[in-house]
Amino acid sequence: MTSRWSFPVRVAAALAAAGAAALLCAPAAAAHSVLVSSSPAAGASVATGPAEAVLEFNEQVENRFTELAVLGPDGTSHWESGPASVVDGKVSAPLRPLGPAGAYTIRYRVTSADGHPVSGTIPFRLTVAGPGAAVPAVAAVAHQDGDGPVPLWPWIAGGAVLLGTGFAVARRLGRADA
Repeated sequence: MTSRWSFPVRVAAALAAAGAAALLCAPAAAAHSVLVSSSPAAGASVATGPAEAVLEFNEQVENRFTELAVLGPDGTSHWESGPASVVDGKVSAPLRPLGPAGAYTIRYRVTSADGHPVSGTIPFRLTVAGPGAAVPAVAAVAHQDGDGPVPLWPWIAGGAVLLGTGFAVARRLGRADA
C-alpha cells in the first residue's frame, strides 16, 4: 500500500512532531525570585545605620538591571554610596552614614533567573539620628551590568517558530504533490 503523502512531506511532518515533543518535554520555568531575608530586616528598628543594605533571594538573580535605593524619612533623599553588587541570590549596596531618625525604605528591583522583574520595598526605622546628611533625589539608583543566565522564553519562542515553519513546509509540499 502506498502513502498518499510524498517522502518530503513525511520527513517534514516527522520533524515537526519531534519539535513538538521536544517543546512539551522541556522543563517548566522556575517561579520568580522571592525575597527571603534582608538586613536591615523588614520593620526593624535600629539605633545605628547599617554600613550596607543586603537582600537575599531564594534563587540566583541576574546581574543586569539590578536597582537598589535606600530612601530617607523625606522619601526622596538617597543613602546608598555605591553600585549594587550581585552574587548568586544576594544583592548588596554600601550605604553612607544615615542621617535623621525616622522611617527609611529600601526599594529594590531585580531580574529573576527566569527573566521576570521582581520589585518591592523594605521599611525600617532609625531610632537615633546619625551623622549623615541627606543627598537630593538626583542621586541615581545603582545599576549593575554583567553576564547572567539566559532566560527560557527565547528558546520556547524559537522552538514555536521552528515548529510552525515545519508545519507550513509540510502543508505546502503536501499541496504540491496532490
